[in-house]
Amino acid sequence: MGHISERESQLPELYIGKLLEIAAEHPEIISLGPGEPDFQPPKQILDYTKTILNKSSKYSSPAGMTVLREAIARKLKKQNKISASPDEIVVTSGSQEAIFAALISVTDPGEQIIVSNPGYLGYMPAIYLVSATPSYVRLTEEDNWELNPDRIAEAAKNGKTTGMIINTPSNPTGTVLKKKVLEEIADIAIDKNLFIFSDEAYEWYTYDDAKHVSMGSLNGMSNYVVTLQTLSKSFGLMGFRLGYAHGPKKLIDAMAKVHHYTTLCAPVHSQYAALKALSLNPSFFNKIRKDYDKRRRFMLKRVNELGLTTMEPKGAFYMFSNISEYSKSSRKFMDVMLKKAKVAVVPGTEFGKYGECYVRLSYATEFNKIKAALDRMEKVLKKWK
Repeated sequence: MGHISERESQLPELYIGKLLEIAAEHPEIISLGPGEPDFQPPKQILDYTKTILNKSSKYSSPAGMTVLREAIARKLKKQNKISASPDEIVVTSGSQEAIFAALISVTDPGEQIIVSNPGYLGYMPAIYLVSATPSYVRLTEEDNWELNPDRIAEAAKNGKTTGMIINTPSNPTGTVLKKKVLEEIADIAIDKNLFIFSDEAYEWYTYDDAKHVSMGSLNGMSNYVVTLQTLSKSFGLMGFRLGYAHGPKKLIDAMAKVHHYTTLCAPVHSQYAALKALSLNPSFFNKIRKDYDKRRRFMLKRVNELGLTTMEPKGAFYMFSNISEYSKSSRKFMDVMLKKAKVAVVPGTEFGKYGECYVRLSYATEFNKIKAALDRMEKVLKKWK
């Protein structure tokens, strides 16, 4: 048997996949680990998809169906204040593929990409897979998990840095970056000639006075920003694997070329579903957001009562809770909750080394299950002390 690549050996061993598998096989376990919304996609989308199954068995162009890219351009203009033309958009098999295609297109081996730590668990492996190097910007609870532009400027001093990934609203912390912070990051990108990959998967999930601002909408950023979005979170279409990217045409053309050699094109049935989804009035989501906000408020109050200090998340559907009162090891905490409380939580180290002493809890879980899970955790935590 031949050898396995050194590149593969650099990839982290993740526990989240095992957690999901355990939760699926053991119905007595309540999982607070899901990274996917629990609502059904709008019926109009599912009904429409059934009608096109017999007419969409062919490939589309690698960039995606023209009519879909036109619809995406209209959506970006109306909802994100980003002026876009269809030839500046590529449709991908989920936004994860878009991130991968973007990184391949702008980095050569040994070059650096700035990324938050803790941050979404898919970024660092994608950077390693293109033989680039992650340059970490540490996020801290003391800073409300906000990106600190001064730390970004420090990380960007290296002449090998070609870009950075930002995520707002954020997974795992629930942070929504303020416009002022985005403007400071934009100044750094222009000064250092960096691409910014703006992952906006949770763009519709904001609460209270928080407002999502797309980095690509800021003045002067059209040549620097790649906006990455998906239908997975907004429309509950996770399994359809449909994402898209908008950015400078030269880079989008490069990404479409890479996309040709990875998946050729996004699933055509999913492209039709996306076309239908983008025709819907987004007000359907208001009820969903209201329901998630109810869960968010309840969970925030309960976890803090349990001694799991948690900053209030303003976006996405996660909480990043401090477990240091009970354990210095997030994986040990996960094991105890799984075995004794029958509750699955995600260890903070899944999101980088600075996630130690934290766990991620998802409120993309039915309200009564959240309540039962936290009651179970309370019983175990009382004995822990």
